[in-house]
Amino acid sequence: MAELEVGAVVEGTVTRITPYGAFLTLEGGKVGLVHISEIDRNYVRDVHDHLRENDVVQAKIIAIKEDGKIDLSIKALQDPAPPRPRRGVDPDFEARLKRFMRQSEERQVDFKRAVEHKRK
Repeated sequence: MAELEVGAVVEGTVTRITPYGAFLTLEGGKVGLVHISEIDRNYVRDVHDHLRENDVVQAKIIAIKEDGKIDLSIKALQDPAPPRPRRGVDPDFEARLKRFMRQSEERQVDFKRAVEHKRK
């Protein structure tokens, strides 16, 4: 068996599912954990929605702790998320904001006049 190292892609069999993730048995009998946050790019409410015991999956080793525990990630092998549009890129935003502010000020002036008129 090749030496396990961070960044390596390994194949493992799901041996146990817990509320916080799934344990995979890797080649050579080593066991690693895929935390629930590392199963899919999208929110995972229940591990059972994505994995079943005895499923054979590929995962990437993201950490090997000093005590020998192996952290795995399935989502690291998925296609990256599509880029989200950056905020503040809209070229018309400034113009719309100025128009809104002007209309808002006009409405406030009209409101103040109406309130002052009723007080007299």
